[in-house]
Amino acid sequence: METQIYTNRLESAREVLRIEAAALEALAARLNGDFSHAVDLILTCKGRLVVTGMGKSGHVARKIAATLASTGTPAFFLHPAEAVHGDLGMIMREDVLLALSNSGESDEVLAMWPALKRKGIRTICMTGRDGSTMAKLADVHLDAHVDKEACPLGLAPTTSTTAQLALGDALAVALMNERQFREEDFAMSHPAGSLGRRLLVRVADVMHSGEALPCVRIGASLKEALLEMSTKGLGMTAVIDAQGALVGVYTDGDLRRTLDRTLDLSGIAIEDVMTRAPRTVAENCLATEAVEQMEAAKILCLLVVDDRQQLVGALNMHDLFKAGVV
Repeated sequence: METQIYTNRLESAREVLRIEAAALEALAARLNGDFSHAVDLILTCKGRLVVTGMGKSGHVARKIAATLASTGTPAFFLHPAEAVHGDLGMIMREDVLLALSNSGESDEVLAMWPALKRKGIRTICMTGRDGSTMAKLADVHLDAHVDKEACPLGLAPTTSTTAQLALGDALAVALMNERQFREEDFAMSHPAGSLGRRLLVRVADVMHSGEALPCVRIGASLKEALLEMSTKGLGMTAVIDAQGALVGVYTDGDLRRTLDRTLDLSGIAIEDVMTRAPRTVAENCLATEAVEQMEAAKILCLLVVDDRQQLVGALNMHDLFKAGVV
């Protein structure tokens, strides 16, 4: 009995996916010049794209607005019931409206139309009925018709909302391509996400500088260098010349190698034991480039220089972990 229930559940789920997949295939085949007209209307819009819908269509409209806004098309969701009670003031003459309704007869959305017409707002609608009131009123109609809902009662919006969502994604991607939207542009809208951190965080944003930068001049004793390392806590110190140019680095690893040779550290000058020509990174490089360098060289620290090779900072892997780059 349990096996039969399990089988029936899986078959029911597969049937839902088959119905919705077939609807999307049919939707792709029906795309025509109206879709291109809608893309042109949005591209030439000097304001924002206002997306609206009631009920389940409203939930889909919110997601479409969010996708558009994060992919280069300024957009926001406007609740139609709130719109006719004052929020229509959010819509400016330069804006374009995208309205979603499976029936094309949503009272709350249609109640907005007289005011939209008076303002001269261009309109796009996405409905499941080509002959609906909304389809006749809009400047552009996007056909989101589906043959049947995946709901066994034929009542709950399932296939129809999937079609709306997919058509919204198609609009967003078409607009991205037209705008030549890049990874860097996407990151600007997602600074807190992992992609944003990878594409926006630069070495200068996370490096140690100023008083926090471990640094000694050439001619300093090894004991002075060790005190600087201990005080600054980065497990290394940079070595610079009188002009501030980087000439070397001394690390915990260098200290172990020094102790292998002698336990008497007195009288040793830092230039006698430092690593010359250390690996460096530019301060304006992406932090991810610093990670790649460190991983390739199997090191945990990098020194940061400006375009004149002057020492300006120090970076370690822990800083990159804290910044969420690694």
